[in-house]
Amino acid sequence: MRASHLTGAVATVALGLALTACGGAKDMSAEPMTSTTTPMSMSTQMSMPMSAPSTAAVTGMFAGLNGKNVAGTATITGGTVELAGFSSDEGPDLHLYLTKGTTEADVKGGVRLGAIAYDKAAQRFTLPEGVAAADYTHLVVHCDKALAVFGAAQLGR
Repeated sequence: MRASHLTGAVATVALGLALTACGGAKDMSAEPMTSTTTPMSMSTQMSMPMSAPSTAAVTGMFAGLNGKNVAGTATITGGTVELAGFSSDEGPDLHLYLTKGTTEADVKGGVRLGAIAYDKAAQRFTLPEGVAAADYTHLVVHCDKALAVFGAAQLGR
């Protein structure tokens, strides 16, 4: 009788931990996100040729999924992904993926761009060599530890 109560209690605790894995713990070992930009003078901006169609900006607005809060704007220009006004619920292992949808299967088939800070409004990522943003439809915020999609931005052209 005691063994069955103990087993039930252990199972309940284990289930609770698994369901809240991305709920509030902060992983201090996450990859740091750094970015540097150099402002261009107006004369430099004006003398640059117009971008080719393959580097046209692609944008999307983040929205939360699965009961999570995610907000902000994503812009992909050439091989650079820039997030502005970004915020997300906290999670210990959040990463940004370029995907063809918002399911776990889509994330598995997508391209991992790197660790994402839930509380940093401006972030920048570089697309890996040979990856074309036009081949994908979404940017997904995913908790790799809990296998949970927090939110996504559908990319518009």
